[in-house]
Amino acid sequence: MQNPQLAFVTSPNAPSWQRWLVLSPAARIIFFAAMLIGFSILTHTTVAALGWTAKAADPLHHALATLSVQLLPALLGYVILVRLIEQRQLHELSPRTIPTYGVAGLVTGAVLFSVVVGVLWLAGSYHVTGTDPQVDWLPGVLVAGIGAGIGEEIITRGVLFRIVEEGLGTWWALVISALFFGAAHIFNPGATLWSSAAIAIEAGLLLAMIYHVTRSLWACIGLHAAWNIMQGTVYGIPVSGGASRGWLISNRTGPDWLSGGTFGAEASVVALAVCSMLTLALLTVARRRGSIVPCAPWQRFLHGSGRH
Repeated sequence: MQNPQLAFVTSPNAPSWQRWLVLSPAARIIFFAAMLIGFSILTHTTVAALGWTAKAADPLHHALATLSVQLLPALLGYVILVRLIEQRQLHELSPRTIPTYGVAGLVTGAVLFSVVVGVLWLAGSYHVTGTDPQVDWLPGVLVAGIGAGIGEEIITRGVLFRIVEEGLGTWWALVISALFFGAAHIFNPGATLWSSAAIAIEAGLLLAMIYHVTRSLWACIGLHAAWNIMQGTVYGIPVSGGASRGWLISNRTGPDWLSGGTFGAEASVVALAVCSMLTLALLTVARRRGSIVPCAPWQRFLHGSGRH
């Protein structure tokens, strides 16, 4: 029986070649990946031609260049995937849900990371040594907040989790999208196998469950953006290994398993525990709703999953 929550369903009248080569989960992921690569090359070329990536360019233009590369290829590819290939409305990115799911995500992300910092402070690991009211906050908000929030959520939750869930079920989608998200951070400054595993568990699983429960990418985007902004721009902690100057001038002490080391608080067991508790709460909600998509009904690979 089809799960009514799934975003896409292939018409049973579609020719078999179309179900295999165009509308199957694997085909749609491949199409999106190809568009992502193509649009990324085009965006890189454009921002370079505008001079935004030149060494002499100011920090704002550098930030706009990075934002463009993060945002435009993923957004354009996703719109084409949904509107032209799946031929449905873009419900998960509807602007009408920004005041509800988007704002709720922002508040949750801000509170969640503040709880992490609060626990680190109580544990004697996080220290504030001053404030920097003149900090240039805009580049961090654009790149770590908006760019990473929208671009990474479209790729990992909007495409990978959503489509794998249609094909293989919720449990496989959680595992595959979380592993992908953790692996995507392995080459960040200060990254280790532990930091990537922590990212996979605390963020990969949490954000996937937020999408599963809300069926809104804005909820994921809001939480992701607020988490990064609070971490770097407010609390002055490296964001996934990237150096950050925040309104609070801070440092962290203690063993890496507690402080997160040079990678930042995301590699701390505190962040892992706090996020995992919320993930378990969302899993409980999903199980009570009966929204978990069963594993490996292979007909879903052949016939697609949902169109609303």
